[in-house]
Amino acid sequence: MAHLLKNLTNSIWHAFHALQADATNTVAKSKLKVLTANIGTLMDLYGVEKGLEHYRSTQSLTFDQYIYYLQKEVFSSVTDATSVQTLKTMEEGVDEICWLVCKKIYLERSHSVFNDHSVYQLFRIYCLLAETDSDATDSYLVIMHGDEVARIASHLVMSLGLQWDAADFSALSVAIGTFRFPTFLAVLESKYSGGNTLDVMALSEAIDDLYQIYIENVVKKGYLMKKGFLLPTLRYFWFILRPGELTYYKDPQQKEPSGLILLNANCWADTVTNGGKPDRRFVLSTPEHRCIELMAEDHKGRLQWLAALQTAIQHSSEKIGYQRSLANQRRSLRQAIKQEKEETKLELQHERQARIAAEIQARKLETLSKEEGAKVQQLEDVKQKLELLLQEEKQALRDEEIVRSLQARVLREEWEKREQLERLQQEQQELLEMEKMKRMEFEQMQKQNEQQLQNAELRLQHLEAEREHLDTELRTAREKVKRAEEAQFLLEAQIVTRPLRGSERIRRTQSFIPTTKERPLSIEKIDSRSMTIQKNI
Repeated sequence: MAHLLKNLTNSIWHAFHALQADATNTVAKSKLKVLTANIGTLMDLYGVEKGLEHYRSTQSLTFDQYIYYLQKEVFSSVTDATSVQTLKTMEEGVDEICWLVCKKIYLERSHSVFNDHSVYQLFRIYCLLAETDSDATDSYLVIMHGDEVARIASHLVMSLGLQWDAADFSALSVAIGTFRFPTFLAVLESKYSGGNTLDVMALSEAIDDLYQIYIENVVKKGYLMKKGFLLPTLRYFWFILRPGELTYYKDPQQKEPSGLILLNANCWADTVTNGGKPDRRFVLSTPEHRCIELMAEDHKGRLQWLAALQTAIQHSSEKIGYQRSLANQRRSLRQAIKQEKEETKLELQHERQARIAAEIQARKLETLSKEEGAKVQQLEDVKQKLELLLQEEKQALRDEEIVRSLQARVLREEWEKREQLERLQQEQQELLEMEKMKRMEFEQMQKQNEQQLQNAELRLQHLEAEREHLDTELRTAREKVKRAEEAQFLLEAQIVTRPLRGSERIRRTQSFIPTTKERPLSIEKIDSRSMTIQKNI
């Protein structure tokens, strides 16, 4: 069964730790073979240690590897059909083997108070209540929680008749931190064993009482009166109640029990009334013994025994062990509380962060509110300005309407003026056309005048040439006249000087008088012709 190896893991770890030769957290296979052979012999398995030679290729194993080998090769032979008593015997035998391996380390103490057997009993109690943890190197550590140490120490102190100081132990637990077995043993011996005032026998009885409660799962023990089966008389017996069984002895020193009552889920305990009044008696009903009548010393004892019987009946079918089950519950509760504290711590951190964030957000919001207030004031100012601008715009719109009406009127007037201008432009265009026509006519007339002028100039030139020719002829004629006059004068002079004959005088006279064709123009005619040319020019 898997829980058997789980119950023995702590004691096997102590043996494994005692076999370590260095700080590598490994043990040589040769040493583990001896431990494995002893465990296998206890469980009627022979030769299981030989498999270590072929298990992994290394010469040493870590604790995890060794536990895995035990689970697969040794404890796999334990099945669910194995009885609870057999499991208890195996567990006790393996614890004794592991104690033989590691006891030398724990029994060598400078100031020993407990005897060796008591130390062994405390060792088994420690392995029952301790839990595994890992250190910085990820190796196993078997430690006991401070609450469990306080439970054992307080029970030991009260069993010795001393006073328990919870506050002092809390301070001590905080100072120590983790309780390994040497620390656990040293704390009990040095602080909670009563020192030299108590004898060894009292300490042994107190530790034996602890051993019975935690290892042997004794729920309750004490004297009860039992009614016999054959003779209905009440006799005192020493009863020891465990989950699943109620054993009674003639006295506490008796080794063999006088009787054994098996308990299961079909059993129950109930009170007995005496005429409607509470009685010290109670009845235990079982399928085998029918009804067993018991009687406590007082009413308080009766109630305690009834509660203890109910607990023993409820846990009668458990194979894990009553105290181990309670220890697991306390461990689960501590883990839950630790997780809750961590969650609470995380929640507090989150709340602190949220509060800081909220404060920052509040400051931001305050800043934003101030900024918003300033913006609102600015917006109010802007609003007032906008209202003024709106009024001005409305006034401007009204003015614009007036201006638009004026512009419309001006536009109409401009259209009218434009129409007038267009008419004037058209008239001007017409005038320009007329002017253009007149200009063209004038140009034509000017061309004609120029042509006429050119013709006149040509004629003038011709007339000039003609005038020059006429002037030349005039000069020539004047010279001829002059010569004629001179000749006439000479002739007259000659005539005066000698008389001619008539015929000769006539010839001479005719020879000097020009003919009509050769007669030059008179000066008056020439002058009149030059005047006419000048007029034409």
